[in-house]
Amino acid sequence: MNAYGVDGLVTPNLDRLAREGTVFNRAYCQFAVCGPSRASLMSGLRPTQTRFIIDRAQPGVESDAPGTLTLSRLFKQHGYRVEALGKIYHDLRDDLEGWTAPVWSSPHPHNRYLVPENQAALEAHGRYGPSFEAADVPDDAYPDGQIAREAVSRIELAAELGEPLFLAVGFWRPHLPFNAPQRYWDYYPEESVALPDNMFDPEGIPGIAMHNHPELRLYTDIPKGNAPIPDDLARTLIRGYRASVSYTDAQIGLLLDALDRTGLKDQTIILLWGDHGWHLGDNNLWGKESLFEHALRVPLIVVDPRIPGGHRTDALVELVDVYPTLAELAGLPLPDHLEGTSMAPLLRAPDAPWKEAVFSCFIRPDRNKSGWTVRDDRYRYAEWNDAQGDRLQRVLFDLHRDPLENRNLAGDPESQPVIERMHRLLHGGWQPHQRSLVP
Repeated sequence: MNAYGVDGLVTPNLDRLAREGTVFNRAYCQFAVCGPSRASLMSGLRPTQTRFIIDRAQPGVESDAPGTLTLSRLFKQHGYRVEALGKIYHDLRDDLEGWTAPVWSSPHPHNRYLVPENQAALEAHGRYGPSFEAADVPDDAYPDGQIAREAVSRIELAAELGEPLFLAVGFWRPHLPFNAPQRYWDYYPEESVALPDNMFDPEGIPGIAMHNHPELRLYTDIPKGNAPIPDDLARTLIRGYRASVSYTDAQIGLLLDALDRTGLKDQTIILLWGDHGWHLGDNNLWGKESLFEHALRVPLIVVDPRIPGGHRTDALVELVDVYPTLAELAGLPLPDHLEGTSMAPLLRAPDAPWKEAVFSCFIRPDRNKSGWTVRDDRYRYAEWNDAQGDRLQRVLFDLHRDPLENRNLAGDPESQPVIERMHRLLHGGWQPHQRSLVP
C-alpha cells in the first residue's frame, strides 16, 4: 500500500482512508494463517498451544472457544443489526448465531476462473487451478465485485431503516489465486516489476523457520517439490498480487461512495485490516506460514468521523486489539475475556506511550512444528519447538540495522544479552498477570 511507503500502487481508495483516518504502521497478526487469525480477532482471544492452531482442519470459534461472546455477538446484544458478507471467518459457517441474518456469500467460489483453459485446469485438478488469471471482464464477474455490490445494497438499506448497523465485509483478494480483471493488471506492466533484493535464505536461519511455499505449490502452474520459482513466473505473481490489491481497492471505493451518497459517512466508523502478511519471494519465501515480518505485519487503518484523520502511529499493536477498539469507539462495555488492548486512545494521541511488545505464533502439530515470536521496538525474537515443547532453534533479527531480516543473530556471542532479555519477554506473556504464551 502507498500508505506504507510502497510507491506506484494504484489504490486511490486505500489512500483516501489513510488521509481520513489513522494508519497503524506497526500492526501484527497473532498467527500468519487466515483461519487462526480471524478466529483470534473475532473472539478477542489469542492463539495458544491448543486453541486456534492448524491441525488437519482450520480452527474456528465454535470448535476452539465455544460460548465466547464474539465481536459480532457483542454488537448484536446492544441493538445493532450485524451482517457479514464474504470471508469473515475462514469457515463461513462458524458462529452463525453471531449474525442477525445468514452470512452472505457470492454465488461463485473465491477461486472462480473465467478463461476456458483455466476452467479446464481446475476441473482436471480438483480444488486448485492456475495461480493467477487476467480476464477482460467487469468487476462483478469475480466474487469480490459481487460482494461489494451486495454491501452497497446493505448500506443503502441501513440508511432507509435508520438502524445501527455493524457490517463486516470480507474481500477475498489479494488471496491466491490472483484472479482479477485485466484492467487492473494493466496498471503494472511486466517491465515495471522488480524482484525483491533478498530472494535468498537469511544467513544462519534454521530450517524449521523456513518452508517450501506449500500453499503456492498447490496450484497447477507452480513447480512442485522444492524446485525454485522461475524469475518470469515470480514477476507475474507479483503483478497478480498488485492487480488484486488494486481490484480490491476499487471495490472498497464502492462502499465509501455509498456511505457518502447515503449521508452515513459522518456516522460510520471504518476499520480496514488484513488477516496476515504475504511473502512475495523475499527471504526466499512465497506465501504466509512464517514468523518473519512480511508474514506477520498487516495493514490497519481506523477512521472515526469524530476524530481528525491524516495521522499515523508507530505504536506496536495487534489484531487481537481490534475487538476492544471497536467496542470502546461504539461505547459498548468490554467483556472480561478480552486479551487485547483498545487502540482508541491512539486515534487522538498517536505518539502516546504504548505496548512494549507484540506476540505471534505458528503451530502445526501435524508437521511437528511450533514457533513463538515476540517483537519489541528494535528486535524480533523467535523460538521454534517440537511437538513436546522442547526448544530446538532460536532466531533474532535486529530490525533497525536489518529491516529485511537477512541475518539471524542468534548465534552471535555479543547478541546473548539481547536474546536473554527477549526470551524473558516472550515467556512473560503479553500481560503480566497472565500465564506465559509459550509452553
